Amino acid sequence: MQHYQIAVVVGSLRKESFNHQLAAALVRLAPSNFSFKMLQIGDLPLYNQDDDAHQAEQVIRLKQDIAASQGLLFVTPEYNRSIPGVLKNAIDHASRPYGHNAWAGKPAGVLGMSVGAIGTALAQQHLRNILAYLDAPTMGQPEAFLQAKEGFFDADGNIGAGSKEFLQGWMDQFVVWVQKQSHTIASMAAK
Repeated sequence: MQHYQIAVVVGSLRKESFNHQLAAALVRLAPSNFSFKMLQIGDLPLYNQDDDAHQAEQVIRLKQDIAASQGLLFVTPEYNRSIPGVLKNAIDHASRPYGHNAWAGKPAGVLGMSVGAIGTALAQQHLRNILAYLDAPTMGQPEAFLQAKEGFFDADGNIGAGSKEFLQGWMDQFVVWVQKQSHTIASMAAK
């Protein structure tokens, strides 16, 4: 059975972040041949094109972690109807310098959680647009616009009973997406 390493990018730095909790609970729904690495993005310097020729150690680490993965899982809040600045900063760093885009070809899944009724619908759409440009094939369905409310997580930090079936279905589709895209990429490389 092939093993898949998934890079997890959480677009929040808040200690009690719903999206950190969601990411931690979601990875428990994956099969045993999938492992997940939470990428550190809070220590990245602000992106400056002048630094492309001499990227900071933190940026090199980020790009190496992405390169070592067979897929990407983005879990993001929505700030002002878009993605958080810390997430955009990480995306920009790992896509540069031009021609050295670490995101390219990595199958991605996108979801997020917010206290608002529309979940993170607009942030996810903005993120999907960015990932399309960066050539990261992104799973389109099912979409997951999650509202943080009482009972979403159980006492142990797992997905609560009311949302578990839906998110298990999301994870099952993500697994299929990563496997399918990885197989396609491997087939193309063999040609």
